[in-house]
Amino acid sequence: MIEPKVFSVGQINRYIKNLMENDFILSSLLVKGEISNFKAHSGGHLYFSLKDAVGAISCVMFRQDALSLPFEPENGMSVILYGHVSLYEKTGQFQLYAEMMEPIGIGSLQIAYEQLKRKLEEEGLFDEDFKREIPSHVETIAVITSPTGAAVRDIIQIAKRRDPRVKIAVFPALVQGERAAEDIVQALKLANEWGKADVIILGRGGGSIEDLWAFNEEKVARAIFASEIPVISAVGHETDFTIADFVSDLRAPTPSAAAELATQPLMQKIEFVLQLEKRLERNCMAMIEDAKRRLLYIKERPVLKRPLERVYNAQLLLDKMELAMSKATKQKLLRYSEKIGTLDTRLVASSPFSVMKRGYMIGMNEHNKAIVSVKQVELDEVIRLRLQDGHLKAKILEKAVMDLGEEKADI
Repeated sequence: MIEPKVFSVGQINRYIKNLMENDFILSSLLVKGEISNFKAHSGGHLYFSLKDAVGAISCVMFRQDALSLPFEPENGMSVILYGHVSLYEKTGQFQLYAEMMEPIGIGSLQIAYEQLKRKLEEEGLFDEDFKREIPSHVETIAVITSPTGAAVRDIIQIAKRRDPRVKIAVFPALVQGERAAEDIVQALKLANEWGKADVIILGRGGGSIEDLWAFNEEKVARAIFASEIPVISAVGHETDFTIADFVSDLRAPTPSAAAELATQPLMQKIEFVLQLEKRLERNCMAMIEDAKRRLLYIKERPVLKRPLERVYNAQLLLDKMELAMSKATKQKLLRYSEKIGTLDTRLVASSPFSVMKRGYMIGMNEHNKAIVSVKQVELDEVIRLRLQDGHLKAKILEKAVMDLGEEKADI
């Protein structure tokens, strides 16, 4: 009896994978469907499902293929994928490995354009608050475009015709192709570093959306927004709109129109200068007339006609104040003299020396203190008596103390 062959799970998955990869249809096919469960991995790979009314298939697009997409896939977007079907051996799940992707009904570039426009608009890069005014009198223009295209010739011709004195500096840049966006960003940087231009004209002639795509790149939009010099966008024809048009400070429908917007006719400038000259002359004359009126007014003032009159009046007032001050001082001194005399009389009357003239004397103990009571002295104590004309020394031989109410005491 023949033993049946037993296969491992890995062998079965590998066998099925080989069948799929060697299948004529599954190895290279186009699949149409709607994107769902879309997820962009941090490593750059894209994972999603492609579904229709009757089924769904898991899909993956690796980073190297995803980088070539000009747009960002979104849920609900109908697309056609090119790739192959294979089996992921680890899980046993078959999936579609997408290599290219194209939206259905609208081009991929148009979708990328709308996505970037929406993103930058939400960030505020199109806001009027950030738009800078183009200078009224431009002396130097920086032109960023192809040095061999018709756009640069049109800009130079029209700008010089309108104002022969305007200076034009051309910063050559590719305006079409894979390296065009980087060239434009570098030219914007160089023009700002140069710093001598009053305005930058960025543009090229008309073309398809593919031809103008460099002006729809995010890096170009951000370089325009970061420019310290005002930027006029002049890309394509009047009906062509690019991201650069929305983020620039001013959009011109064509490069020729940009040259007109950036310059002012020389005769118009001369007329403006003449008007300024007339205004300056009128203002100067008005200032002179006003100064004359003020001078006449000052000249007619009494202080200038009779300059010493105020000095004399001040002198008279000073003399009058001096007399009044002298009179007031004398009166005050007299009042003080009378008051001092009164106080002197009262002082003399209250002085103990005045009392002595009437026969009184002052007794002083050995400590030179006035004796006002017999209790302050003892028998045989020597005291000093002060009279109006001298001193006496006396010895206490006897003392007596008066009782309350007693008028005299015998000594």
